[in-house]
Amino acid sequence: MNTTSAATASAVTFVWLGMVLAISFLEAPLKFRAPGVTIPIGLGIGRLVFRALNLVEAALVAVVIVATAVGDAPNRVVALTAAVAVLLLAQLVFVRPRLNRRSDRVLAGEDDGPRSRGHLAYVALEVGKVAVLIALGISLLTV
Repeated sequence: MNTTSAATASAVTFVWLGMVLAISFLEAPLKFRAPGVTIPIGLGIGRLVFRALNLVEAALVAVVIVATAVGDAPNRVVALTAAVAVLLLAQLVFVRPRLNRRSDRVLAGEDDGPRSRGHLAYVALEVGKVAVLIALGISLLTV
């Protein structure tokens, strides 16, 4: 893999990793502990933050895909790039729409049931994405 493509993909991968860790594992759970933040307010904030994060993630995965394609990446880098793209796609296509429908019901006062399993699926995918981003970043540093 050429040096420029590897450096670009590596930098983008670690920026992406930092964003996911900061937002998904720090901001998201803490906002509900802040004084005066109700469930509807927290959901509203969360929807805005995660919509923005997911848009940025889509741009970042595109940069990594282009850098690995242009840079003639080794198979392990291609596989890890594909894996992280699939994990993000699963979140955006399968989990986020369910979470949005649920939060719409909660915000409308129609749903006060137990916590949704969709959040657990999203967190599981986030954990997988973090693991793959770490592996991808390290792989890019060693090509």
